Amino acid sequence: MAKYIGPVCRLCRREGEKLFLKGERCFTAKCAFEKRSFAPGVHGKSGGRSKGGTGRESDFGKQLRAKQRARRVYGTLERQFRGYYDSARKTSGLTGLNLLQLLESRLDNVVYRMGFASSRSQARQLVSHGHFSVNGRRTNVPSMLIKPGDLIEVRHGSRSGSYFKELADLAQKRVYPAWINRDLTSLSANVIRLPERAEIDGNLNEQLIVEYYSRR
Repeated sequence: MAKYIGPVCRLCRREGEKLFLKGERCFTAKCAFEKRSFAPGVHGKSGGRSKGGTGRESDFGKQLRAKQRARRVYGTLERQFRGYYDSARKTSGLTGLNLLQLLESRLDNVVYRMGFASSRSQARQLVSHGHFSVNGRRTNVPSMLIKPGDLIEVRHGSRSGSYFKELADLAQKRVYPAWINRDLTSLSANVIRLPERAEIDGNLNEQLIVEYYSRR
């Protein structure tokens, strides 16, 4: 499966804001964005997209950046992201909200939202290594879409690992959303419902994403 393997801090710098792709490290002074917040590349410090730049951005540029920001936050490649958009467009309701709800329903995102990983990339790795089961069945597919009523839990065979022995204490410090019902005793969680818009990252602009794909 294709994936981005470059430095993730470069993605934050390109968007001109922290995307918190490295989890807890992003809250420390070690975060590369703190030292180099300007856009990457030879024109990073002087270009219009750099921090404090004076260049004007076109409507298409704003739409593109909104799409790229969402892609990078959820860790998807373009073809997969476009597939989510096409599915959202065919579903009744607001296309933009449908898109964000699909992205939030990915198994790796749900594991992250449960507080069982410090970042989506770590959650993706844990799922890929087969540490989780959904409704009693082992899965190693991070993009698996979770539905309301599904039960996600750490597999019994994985609980003897050092990470999962300490997971309850780690997760206790992390906030989880109201659309998830978490049980740290059993290292499991139920998805109660789809998230509402107010429960999804406010820095994502789904309307601009819809406009981006609508003009193509």
